[in-house]
Amino acid sequence: MSIKKLMLLYVMVALLPFLANSQNRKLSKKTTGKGAFAFGVYPDLFHDAGYSNADIDSKLAKAYHDVFEGPNKVYFEVGDSMAYVSDVKNHDARTEGLSYGMMIAVQLNKKDVFDRIWRWSKKYLQHQDGPREGYFAWSINPQTMKRNSEGSASDGELYFVTDLLFASNRWGNNTGINYYGEARRILDAMWKKDGAGNIHPLINMEAKQISFVPEGKGYEWTDPSYHLPAFYEVWALYAKDGHEQFYRDCADTARMFLHRACDPVTGLNPDNTYFTGKPFGWGRMQPAFRFDSWRVPMNIAMDYVWFGKDKTWQQAYAKRIQNFLRSKGINDFDDQFNTDGTTPEFVLPAGGVKKLRHSLGLVATSAAASLMITDNTKFDFLRPLWNAKLEPYSDNYFDPYYDGLLYVFSLMHLSGKYQLIKPQTN
Repeated sequence: MSIKKLMLLYVMVALLPFLANSQNRKLSKKTTGKGAFAFGVYPDLFHDAGYSNADIDSKLAKAYHDVFEGPNKVYFEVGDSMAYVSDVKNHDARTEGLSYGMMIAVQLNKKDVFDRIWRWSKKYLQHQDGPREGYFAWSINPQTMKRNSEGSASDGELYFVTDLLFASNRWGNNTGINYYGEARRILDAMWKKDGAGNIHPLINMEAKQISFVPEGKGYEWTDPSYHLPAFYEVWALYAKDGHEQFYRDCADTARMFLHRACDPVTGLNPDNTYFTGKPFGWGRMQPAFRFDSWRVPMNIAMDYVWFGKDKTWQQAYAKRIQNFLRSKGINDFDDQFNTDGTTPEFVLPAGGVKKLRHSLGLVATSAAASLMITDNTKFDFLRPLWNAKLEPYSDNYFDPYYDGLLYVFSLMHLSGKYQLIKPQTN
């Protein structure tokens, strides 16, 4: 070997560690932003804040017990094989809560609870024929079994499909319910809707955004809290119905929509908007950040953790909304605002009670936004949530349904237990 070749070989050997590090840096740069779907690692912010695994598990177990099993539960079993989740203060069962109950059940591997809720929802709420075939009536009185509406609220179907795809991935389709087949039935029904009978797809096909309701004028506007880009990504992965690119487009459109719908200073979003993100209201119900809106910080945090495709904006959003709420008192902020942060003239009643309060539901979802905080304030909203209790307020108002379900969801997110469920493999 010549001296020149020997020197070249020596230089290459010396450079190997640097080249390897350089390649790792390239790989790291390439994979940054792919989120937990790519890496399988879900942040446990409670643990990072210093709480023990035993205390975290106990906290979540108690919350689940209170909502599903305790004296103030909202989950009620019917016979040997069915159950429903009720908005007890409004005396109904709605697809919102039923689908939330199923999501909690599949995440926590409670198959019997999941199956019971699904059987009840399918039997009593799913339309089996007519223009609405495959869709669900959004509300029913569980005492009289009279439907309060035949129409659908699009977020219910959005959750049902995702619930069922996760159940298929977790438990397979040969244990009594063909979860995948049930998910496809809803999706396939959606794709057949063409406006006949004034019934449309759940997603406005032109805007590639979820509609407020898939019928009449409600097809032409939306609710920001229905925008869950992470769920569309799940559909693209597991629905396998030939519309994968459309669902990915919907995910990206939802992310861009949220940029427009959330105030650039306060981070607050109105309950309802046009597809442009412009606020939409009617009568006394002028646009404001109210009950539906509470879900948006949690939804954005889910997309951030699972897929990480919009991290820069999402991190800035989390700082904005938490800074605004902090400015109103981290232990005192109200639960309704105009999007500029002022107090709305019209306060939307909850369960017949018209009052601003420091609500557990918003305490919970604003804490979930901490998953997107990267500086030393990331634990500020966790501690108030940790210390909060699902119990009546000082004026005896109590909402174990909406407050309770958002509380459980947020505890799951912040402990790394709300995950994208992939197909199980041996």
